Amino acid sequence: MTHKIDHELLNREMAADDPWRLDGNPFERERHTQILLLSLAQGRVANALEVGCAAGAFTERLAPICQRLTVIDVVEPAITRARLRVKEPPHISWIISDVQQFSSDELFDLIVVAEVLYYVGGLVQIGAAVRNLVGLLAPGGQLVFGSARDANCQRWGHAAGAETTIAMLNESLTEIECIECRGASINEDCLLARFQKPISAS
Repeated sequence: MTHKIDHELLNREMAADDPWRLDGNPFERERHTQILLLSLAQGRVANALEVGCAAGAFTERLAPICQRLTVIDVVEPAITRARLRVKEPPHISWIISDVQQFSSDELFDLIVVAEVLYYVGGLVQIGAAVRNLVGLLAPGGQLVFGSARDANCQRWGHAAGAETTIAMLNESLTEIECIECRGASINEDCLLARFQKPISAS
């Protein structure tokens, strides 16, 4: 898929009442619960980044555990809907940005990126996004990643999913734990992983 087509696809999916059934599907609710537990592994978070907010279903759960939270999404309707959902608390910053291009003057103690990276393009683009996220993570900080498995992502027309991206993340970060999350459908099969950046990393 080209980057333009990805944007069009995301905008179409965002037009639904419950995009990706993040509220109505028990599998998605359980997936969010597990991502939140991984995010809480080091306690409350001083400065977090959520990559890809959809309509704010997970943002609503993540925001209360963060002193500061930056939320980015590549499509404006996602940011608009998430802001309305969480009622714009003052500790959240909202930015329309591509994960490959996003930059910040501050490093983050926690980065959450789930069901996002397979939208950015091919393996080169996924690798660039991973390198950018690693650079945004503070030494000792944690990155929580989630994705459908490679086989499902490739069946949907994407270049790669969980296994490939986890291998990329392991090149720079230390994998602390990885869990499987499965539902009733063949499409409901993902891996969730928590990584830590070495303290000595720059």
